Amino acid sequence: MRTMKRFKISVVIIGFALFSSVASARPAWLDRRPEEKQRQVILEQSSEVLAKLYQSQPEAKAAVEKAYGYATFSNFGVKIFFAGSGSGRGLAVNNKTQQKTFMNMAEVQAGLGLGVKSFMLVWVFDNEQVFNSFVNSGWELGGQASAAAKAGETGAAYQGAIQIASGIYVYQLTGSGLAVELTAKGTKYYKDNDLNKSGN
Repeated sequence: MRTMKRFKISVVIIGFALFSSVASARPAWLDRRPEEKQRQVILEQSSEVLAKLYQSQPEAKAAVEKAYGYATFSNFGVKIFFAGSGSGRGLAVNNKTQQKTFMNMAEVQAGLGLGVKSFMLVWVFDNEQVFNSFVNSGWELGGQASAAAKAGETGAAYQGAIQIASGIYVYQLTGSGLAVELTAKGTKYYKDNDLNKSGN
């Protein structure tokens, strides 16, 4: 009897230890609220977009870091994580304050499409006015846009970038690398009120 009792106690102790071990190994994201999970995915996505840009265009690193702010967007696999998320998600970062704003990207005109099925974008803003306007008022890239990167016209710091407006440059990455012509047209960029609601 005593042997059986000791055996049962040992089993309980071992079971408890195993449960504790599994619980401690539980991924942190499983315990987060949906909004926190989404923010984390977007933050990781932003780092991935920048890494791919710097790999394709090393000079872009200095341009992004010296700018007033920048924004990254991607639609690579985004629908796996976010049902009904439109065309993609993004992150705008103020380099001066390090404040991060979660953004959305959506197709605005049927039939125009996005030029390519999968792409990444890095917007670079020269000054406070254009950055704040983009974050707070959004931006619509019309279907008529046909800008292309032209060597020498954007200066060494922005080689490979496409100038959208005064003080605003965009790098577009596709599956084949850095695009020399902007194909992500007919899209709207705007702040995600839900993800920015609880702070970041």
